[in-house]
Amino acid sequence: MSFHRGPKRPLFDLEPDIASPLAVAVSSADRETLAMVRAALTLRRMRLAFQPAVYSADTSIIGFYEGYIRLLDPSDRVIPAKDFMEVAETQELGREIDVAALQLGLLTLQRNPGIRIAVNMSARSVGYKPWTHLLRQALRAHPGLGRGLILEISEASAMQMPDVLRPFMEDLRPEGIAFTLDDFGAGATSLLLLRDFAFDIAKIDGRFVRGIERQSGNQQVVKAAIALAREFGMFLVAEAVETPSEANWLRDHGVGCLQGYLFGAPEVNPDFTRFRNGRKPD
Repeated sequence: MSFHRGPKRPLFDLEPDIASPLAVAVSSADRETLAMVRAALTLRRMRLAFQPAVYSADTSIIGFYEGYIRLLDPSDRVIPAKDFMEVAETQELGREIDVAALQLGLLTLQRNPGIRIAVNMSARSVGYKPWTHLLRQALRAHPGLGRGLILEISEASAMQMPDVLRPFMEDLRPEGIAFTLDDFGAGATSLLLLRDFAFDIAKIDGRFVRGIERQSGNQQVVKAAIALAREFGMFLVAEAVETPSEANWLRDHGVGCLQGYLFGAPEVNPDFTRFRNGRKPD
């Protein structure tokens, strides 16, 4: 769904400055949705929904949970991310959503010591004082908290602000924070980016995972991603895994972790003891 363009204007439209009724309606709907999003943030009508990523070698063991932000309307219904995220990411509102997701993730780590949670962020948040202040404050107040935190950055976002993101990552690595390159393979990944950033984890974009056991083109892409990940020392995760056939192919070709509805849907109140029970005591 596009938030930046109205319907394509016909060639015979002789009054381009007059918006069509449909364009006005779409714009009005967008404004209403963004207003609901802002209200949800202000009134803290928000949750994280956690989806497990399991080890391919033993899918009973959870490697980490990814936390997805859920913003609620006045009736406590989830506002679909597809309805606002594209336009929100171009505004300060997108940074405020990143702050909310990080805050909820950090609170979950404080309440459930020993688990690992991945939280999505944009590279733009690195220069956003409320986001960085929240993270630094939590790390100071709770030593060791960073060992449970994974920050996921999309490939496109990382390539937008490399000079800001690189020192940020280097500075936080001693805290134990891991960094994931999200949507790996979806864009034109720079080899220099992979070399200089040294991401800990790469997540294969879900569009290449669906039906991979029978899609030779996608197999070639994923095999190349696996080779790159090994070359640059990144642990590989595949998202959107929905069938045993997909899981078997990915496991047999060396993908370390699998995430998708085959292993669990995002849940607001997951059983975090599943994470601990799959591990031997230190």
